[in-house]
Amino acid sequence: MLLFREFFDRPATEVAPDLLGCVLWHESVGVELTEAEAYMGEADPASHAYRGRTARTAVMFGPPGHAYVYFTYGMHFCVNLVCLPEGTASAVLLRAGRIVAGEELARIRRPSSRRASDLASGPARLCQALGIGRAENGADVCVPQSPLRITSTTDCYDKNISQGPRVGVSTGAEVPWRYWVTGDPTVSAYRAHVPRTQKPVTPSPR
Repeated sequence: MLLFREFFDRPATEVAPDLLGCVLWHESVGVELTEAEAYMGEADPASHAYRGRTARTAVMFGPPGHAYVYFTYGMHFCVNLVCLPEGTASAVLLRAGRIVAGEELARIRRPSSRRASDLASGPARLCQALGIGRAENGADVCVPQSPLRITSTTDCYDKNISQGPRVGVSTGAEVPWRYWVTGDPTVSAYRAHVPRTQKPVTPSPR
């Protein structure tokens, strides 16, 4: 059953743990979510929307239940689901999941994955396995005709969930807004943000 829009009309910190066990669908591939992170918009220095609305983040300020897809490191896409009413920018980053349908297609898209548990383990891998890219930015996941949809399962309501700090953020790292299914092998490895150090400049000979 598709998730109702009202499901997303709440703060991301409430939506994120409730998404675990739900299934994200795109092009016949289904991923049961096992890890997600909450971002609280203009009140959250780690959020893309912290400095206000831009052309890039406009979807985050739109109605709940839509996908915010962004390109990062010049090579990867990541997908978020927008929360709270239009005009706010709360969202949940989908970090990892287990392939429950379309594994053959997911393996074609992720040929470097040796194990099934690695196919969608991490936000970039999840998007690669599902074939999510720029075209899915703004997709409404709450309507059946959408190319990107999310459904509930009985697993959504019976999970042992852990929470802790978010992965790799340089600010707001101390808040425990990452949620994952305890002990699940698809959950991505935790990596704290490591500030880049400038290489010492060697003075040129005179």
